[in-house]
Amino acid sequence: MIVLGIAGFSGSGKTTLLTRVIPLLVQRGVRIAVIKHAHHDFDADTPGKDSYRLRHAGASQTLVASHRRWALFTELPEPQEPALEVLLAQLDPARSDLVLVEGMRHGGHAKLEVHRPALGHRLLAAEDDWIVAVASDAPVASGRPRLDLNDIPAVADFIYRFWEGQR
Repeated sequence: MIVLGIAGFSGSGKTTLLTRVIPLLVQRGVRIAVIKHAHHDFDADTPGKDSYRLRHAGASQTLVASHRRWALFTELPEPQEPALEVLLAQLDPARSDLVLVEGMRHGGHAKLEVHRPALGHRLLAAEDDWIVAVASDAPVASGRPRLDLNDIPAVADFIYRFWEGQR
């Protein structure tokens, strides 16, 4: 699978960028899968529902399925960050052309950095050779191609060209 990370500090706009870029990529015929990293404990299941009750009863995996979608919940035996390779193995490669990974900024995979200088964070591209471009709302000196974070079609075009170049 072709993987491109969307990396940046919290509050930089990674999710907003993805929600705006994904429809443009889908219009071009790219089937997108997304892996989103969370830095905190989360629960995507609803308390009181059968799947929630079964997971909390001790099921190590719970698969919920309907005629519209299915979701697999896997409990980890100990708190640990799952490796990207483990998460990628859960995806069906026949259903996606490009996997966009939000977060996991320390991983060894190609990444597009989302950077807003006004937030005062360091530029990740200065220390991460896996960053292929920086999408920013202001000029930055990264030695990588700079994309205007507010020009969503241009960012989508960059991602599309990246995907085409990896096929």
